[in-house]
Amino acid sequence: MLDPSKISFRPLQRADLPLLYTWRIAAHVRQWWDAPASYDALVEQFTARLNSKEPPFPFLIVYEQTPIGYIQSFPIQSWREYHTAIQVEEEAAGVDMFIGDQRYLHHGLGGPILRQFLQEIVFSDETVVSCIIGPEPENTIAIKAYEKAGFRHLKTMHIPFLGETYYLMRLAQSELR
Repeated sequence: MLDPSKISFRPLQRADLPLLYTWRIAAHVRQWWDAPASYDALVEQFTARLNSKEPPFPFLIVYEQTPIGYIQSFPIQSWREYHTAIQVEEEAAGVDMFIGDQRYLHHGLGGPILRQFLQEIVFSDETVVSCIIGPEPENTIAIKAYEKAGFRHLKTMHIPFLGETYYLMRLAQSELR
């Protein structure tokens, strides 16, 4: 098991895009995340996010000095269709993440990464009441990691405009402390 105290986060930078692309086309990531059509498509998608004050807010997950994954957050209300579909009334943030570097998979980092990201980034905004994360129901490894972070099942639902079914999980800021 790796030492979770060696985890940190830093904002995604343009120089990180080749690495992000490598992760996004890796089989273990493509299983749960759509692969970009090309490197240029990924650059186009993420260039707007870099240094933006608009969500989603992209970060690299770093272990010691090594980037190992990607994590992003966004206010649920900023994505109108999603907010309407999942019907969460409180001020909530959404989070998405993956470990891209296969050497760091299955070492018990998922839960600690998520808890630390919530403490340092998401819940640093005291108006955020809860965080919602939505793995696919078949992604049992992610679900177990999120449960270890303190998330509990909220509801399973098909979101038509995304064409996917999600196992929505919730963690209140008050439960993290």
